[in-house]
This record gives sequence, C-alpha cells and structure tokens, in this order.
Amino acid sequence: MIENSVAISFTFIAYLVVMLSIGLWAYKRTTSSEDYFLGGRSLGPWPAALSAGASDMSGWLLLGLPGYAYASGMESIWLAGGLLVGTWLNWLICAKRLRTYSIVANNSLTIPAYLAQRFEDKSKLLQSISAVFILLFFLFYTSSGLVAGGKLFETVFGFDYSTAVVIGTICVVSYTLFGGFLAVSWTDLIQGLLMVAALMIVPIVAMEGSFGELGQTLNAKNPELLTLWNDAKGEPLTAIAIISLVAWGLGYFGQPHILARFKATRSNGDIATARRIAVSWTALSMTGALLIGVVGIAYVDTHLGGSIKDGETIFMLLVNAVFHPVIAGILLAAILAAIMSTADSQLLVSSSALAEDFYKQVFRPQASQEEIVKVGRLAVIALSLVALLLAMNPESTVLGLVSYAWAGFGAAFGPALLLSLFWKDMNRNGALAGVVVGGVTVVVWKQLTGGIFDLYEIVPGFIFASVAIILVSKFTGGASPSVLKTHEEYESKLISLD
Repeated sequence: MIENSVAISFTFIAYLVVMLSIGLWAYKRTTSSEDYFLGGRSLGPWPAALSAGASDMSGWLLLGLPGYAYASGMESIWLAGGLLVGTWLNWLICAKRLRTYSIVANNSLTIPAYLAQRFEDKSKLLQSISAVFILLFFLFYTSSGLVAGGKLFETVFGFDYSTAVVIGTICVVSYTLFGGFLAVSWTDLIQGLLMVAALMIVPIVAMEGSFGELGQTLNAKNPELLTLWNDAKGEPLTAIAIISLVAWGLGYFGQPHILARFKATRSNGDIATARRIAVSWTALSMTGALLIGVVGIAYVDTHLGGSIKDGETIFMLLVNAVFHPVIAGILLAAILAAIMSTADSQLLVSSSALAEDFYKQVFRPQASQEEIVKVGRLAVIALSLVALLLAMNPESTVLGLVSYAWAGFGAAFGPALLLSLFWKDMNRNGALAGVVVGGVTVVVWKQLTGGIFDLYEIVPGFIFASVAIILVSKFTGGASPSVLKTHEEYESKLISLD
C-alpha cells in the first residue's frame, strides 16, 4: 500500500480545486444545449485533439494497458499498434466529414440525432434504439473508470474499496454536472498533458535513465516476454489472438465520446492540425504505458520479491517506489486525470442521449433550451449512480469492462457512421439494421467461448453490421431523393466549411 502522506493528499486536493474552478468557469458560459453538449462548436486544434485523446484513453491507459504489458510483455504491442492506427484513421477519414454532416443534418448534437436527421427518420425509432445502445454500453464504460478510481484511492490512501469508488464518483460528477462539454474539454487538455508527462517520466526514472540491462533482466526472468509471436507461457499466438488485439483499432469509428470532439471543432481547417497533435499524443502515451508495464516486470522481480497482487496497480507502485511524495502526488494525480477525463465525457454523452434523444424527441418536443440542459444534468446524476452500483465489485478489471464497451460501440455505430459519411445510397432501414445487428452481435458473441468465439467480439460485430447495412439498404430501395439531395449538400459543404 502506498504511504498515505500529507504531501500526496495536498496534491490531490489542489488538483481537484483547479478542475472544479474550470467547471465553474464553463458553467457561466453554458446557456444552451449546444453549449452544454458540444461547447458551442468552439474547440481549437489543441483542446479538440487532447480532449479526444484523454477522453479516449481514461484510467485504462495508466492501469489497464500497463497491467496488460506487465502480464504479457511484447505481446501488448499488437494492441497498442492497432489503437494507434485506429486513432490516425479516425481523424483522417471521419473527423472532417462527421463535423460537416452533423451541421448539414440540422445541426445534430448527438450521434443518434445525426443518424435520424441524416436518413430523415420521422418514426424516431433509429434515434431511440441508438440511444438505448449508448446507455447500455456507457454504463459498463463509465463503471470501468469508477473501478479505476476505486483502485487509485484504495491503493494511495488505504480506503475501503467501496468508499474509494464513491469518492471517485463524486469527483467526476461534481464538475461534469455544472460545466458540461466546455468543462470536460478544457480539463481534458490539462489532463492529457499531465498523463503523457507521467507516462514518459516514470519508466525513465525507474530505470535510472538506462534501459541497457532491461532486456537481460527480462530474458533471465522469462524470454517469452520479449517476443511478439508467443504469449508469456511460450505458446505461439494464434491468428485469432493477433487479430483480436489489432482489431481494437476498429472501435474508434463508433465511440460517441470521441466523435463528439470532431463535431465540436471550430472549423474543418483545424482538423489536420488536431490530427497531428492527437496521433503524436497517442503514440507517446502508449509507448510510455507499455514501458511502464515492461519496466515494472524487471523492477518487481528485482525489488519487490517477483510478484504483486494486482498487475493493474504497477504504475502506482513504481511512482511510490522511485519518487518523493510531492512528485508522487503530482504523478498519481495523472491517474485521477485519466479517470475523470473519460468518465466525465461518457456521462455527458449518456446524459445527452437521455435529454436530446429521449426526453426532447419522444416526450417533450417543445422543451426549452434551459429545460434540456436541466434534464441533462439530472441524467448525469442518475447515470452515475447506476454506474456506481456496477463498479462496486472489487474483482472487476478496468481492461475487461473497457473491452466490452469498446466493442459494443465500435460494432453498433462504427459501420453505420462510416457508411453514412461515404455511401450515398444508404438509407434509414440500413442504418437501423446496422446499429441493431452490430450491438446484438457483441452482446451475444461475448457469452460464447471456444474456437472462433474466442475472437474479440468487435470483429464479427463490425463485419455483420456492415453487411446488414449494405444488404438492407439495397433490398429496401436505397436512399430517397430527399436523402440524396442532403448528401449532395453535404459534399459541397466539405469545401465551404474549411
């Protein structure tokens, strides 16, 4: 257990005060639902890029990925490589088009609203079902952040796990509730910088600036940790295992909390700059996370008796072992930064699904902007309580919860979003089929094991959803003349909005 020092406690408190101050500042600038859910589409390239990255990676980047690298060694490069390529492709082929189309499609603020407006769904069925899948998978995703928060406060301060999860939940909800998207995005900018600094500093200091003996130490402990082609037990990685790891990159195209940053960017001209910043940040961050896991193997073997109870705490153990409590407090605050930066985004997207896609569309079409914002804030509280209940199991792993939610979003929304941006003949029935088939495939596939069912569920989900969209769109007559006209308007806007 990490020493519960006054210095670490003071650092955490100071950090929270800064984040809450940003939330208060953003609260004063939030007057409409567009402000609350998309920040008035005012993000420059730096906050857009780092907010997308920080909200993407979460506590998973400082707990789950280092823990996986600690357990599997070089095998983890397959996972990190897939994510890096996915980040780049998402910004390259999706960001500009989604921002443009969300404006053309009646200034849609949410993914369900965009799909409904894009395909002129008067029944509201597409919007409602999309919102259901967002709520379902975000409960697991948000719970992963709360689990990470519980492990942080439990390890750092020695709190009971349940108490630790409650404290972490309060930290996240407090400024998301008031500041909305602006608070989330600007705190993400600070948190993203803090996260990448911590990830690069910790392994370098732990190895005292020299990695020369790291390979020798790992080879002596277990040479299988140094190969890309075998697992830690020395068994060859199967094609299913490698595809499953690399396929994490497919998930980017369907993550609502990341896609929201594209829509919130202030101009299409900022996208290229934001892409370069985002990809550079992701590459540095994941390199640091992998190094922490690998360095942790050698450090634990040399200094801590060869094993630890929970591999996902390796970052915290290294920080405590090699840094003064004041510096340790700052670096450990990076974990809180990672947790808050994603959980707040997830709560915000979930609340927008409830407020914009359920309350306004189904129950109160005449609701005022102030009423929608109020409902959104109440939804943040309600959703956080449900996620809190799911996070109360101390046996939960951050990586496991993220894996399920990531696959769910990637399969349910990835194919629908990509084809809606590029294929003019897609229609409402195809979009609905893609969302349902993708989401249901992930849920069902997750329950099955053995053989082909060991393949990460995002792969069959993404494939089946894509096929469903194409076949159903073709067999139901393709796009209507008015939908085709909207697509033509969108193509012209791609240039005029630069």
